[in-house]
Amino acid sequence: MRAALLSLHRYLGAELFLAPRSFWQFAPVALIHVVALGVMVWSEYTLPNAAAFLFTWGFLNCFWLVLCRRPAASAATSLVMVSLLVLLSRLKFNVLLLTANFVDLMIVDTDTVRFLFSIYPSLYWIVSLSVLVIVPLLVLLWRVDPFRVRRDVAAGIGVVCLAGIIAIGRLYPMAPTDAWYGNNYVSSFVRSGVDAISALMKDGMIDAGPPVPDRLAPVADWTCRPARKPPHVILIHDESSFDIRLAPGIKVPDGYGAHFKSFDGKERNFLAEGNGGPSWYTEYNVLEGLAARSFGNFSFFVTRIAAGHVYRGLPAALEHCGYRTFSLYPALGAFMSARSYQATTGVEHFYDRRDLGAAAIEPDSFFYDAAAKMIGQEHTRSPMFIYVYLGANHFPWDHTFKPDLLPQWEAPGNGPLIDEYLRRQQMSAQDYAAFLARLKREFPNDSFLLVRYGDHQPDFSQHILEPGLSDAESERRIQDWDLRYFTTYYAIDAINFKPADTASALDTIEGPYLPLVTLEAAGLPLDPSFAKQKDILIRCHGMFYGCADGAEARKFNRMLIDAGLIKNL
Repeated sequence: MRAALLSLHRYLGAELFLAPRSFWQFAPVALIHVVALGVMVWSEYTLPNAAAFLFTWGFLNCFWLVLCRRPAASAATSLVMVSLLVLLSRLKFNVLLLTANFVDLMIVDTDTVRFLFSIYPSLYWIVSLSVLVIVPLLVLLWRVDPFRVRRDVAAGIGVVCLAGIIAIGRLYPMAPTDAWYGNNYVSSFVRSGVDAISALMKDGMIDAGPPVPDRLAPVADWTCRPARKPPHVILIHDESSFDIRLAPGIKVPDGYGAHFKSFDGKERNFLAEGNGGPSWYTEYNVLEGLAARSFGNFSFFVTRIAAGHVYRGLPAALEHCGYRTFSLYPALGAFMSARSYQATTGVEHFYDRRDLGAAAIEPDSFFYDAAAKMIGQEHTRSPMFIYVYLGANHFPWDHTFKPDLLPQWEAPGNGPLIDEYLRRQQMSAQDYAAFLARLKREFPNDSFLLVRYGDHQPDFSQHILEPGLSDAESERRIQDWDLRYFTTYYAIDAINFKPADTASALDTIEGPYLPLVTLEAAGLPLDPSFAKQKDILIRCHGMFYGCADGAEARKFNRMLIDAGLIKNL
């Protein structure tokens, strides 16, 4: 038996438990592995996730063993990496209600780092002190560790662990909802890595399809010549708003529904690409005129990816026609790289929550007031485009938001959550009506085109649209793109101005067509890219990514790449 142990010892190149003193020398290694197992038991909630954690732990240890051969230093470094991942994932979940994803590592940008440090200023001190403490400890372990492991053995075991990670990632792929539960930090990260790398190898960041013979005329060479003086354009992001009468049995207050009508009395449907939360999907739709779904597994990161890469959009088209472009944003500009992203689309002047002096959530009147003051300062210089991003109707609806702003409110009797949602919708309608009145009163010689849209349904809609469905069945409906779960509204209004052309304002459109609708309603000529997109709108009857199973959107993406409007994706 001793001869066998000595042979194994020589093969591994490590001192094993051949002498009493070896136990105490091995104690630091054992303690580190026990702590790692404790992290697994605490954070991983299913057997496949626990297996993914173990394979990841083995791979990390083997990776460092190949570099330094010392098991204690390798285990300690692996534990630091795992702990850092868990802490960052919990930090992200506390801010965004989402755990860390492998794509976060692929798209490390300065906006995201600034965002985290602006939310948690103490991170500067925590990171600095951690480095000062951890680095000397790792160096000490490296120097005193008496054990050595052969590199070829570590590499072989590491390959087996990597194969295990890939197998679990393929057998148990990440569902879109997994990141919302606030657990399984390590396993979710590595499983998302398998998904992301597979998608990247298959389609790249954006699904653009094969090369096509069609070519867009150069947008840079195109000249915008409006037939008449253009109006100021105000695009309004109506947070989480949809006509709740789509759900059966909901009691609504008298007059409900008027807010969803356009200047011509019509109610129009807007098909968003997210349900219950991702406002930035729709932000991408209405500023770029493109589909977030074209990014496949990377859709969640669409604005971060598009920043510095996608240069076509509504603000850029309006800027080409002589507009000055502004954006009022209710969060910090580093959130989902909003500031950098909107600058790429052509927004010249971006004002985030800090610039505006806004609290975490402000009533709509706060942003309408900021827009009116901005118009008062700038309206004589040139036509203005203002993107007003509202946030008062954001979840949660478990408390009465600003009760003093709607003292006459009487709950219809649906239950506290839905009645609070309806109360906030009525506040929004009241504030919007006051904004229209103010524009008419203060700027009688200016013309305005206002376009509003609901960015997605609230997260509780999946429980009321089909009340008899289980959570799993409603989630399946959402993943299968059942349009009932993605339908909101869009509306067009005008002051001192008659919308020039509303032929493209169909009764139902997908979100990427809203820039086209806005340009035509404003009486502005379409640049070559929007002219080509209008052909798709007509051919597909208001559907974009939903037309021909995404083929039209893929072809259009390819044309934009060939035209240099989408770069390096």
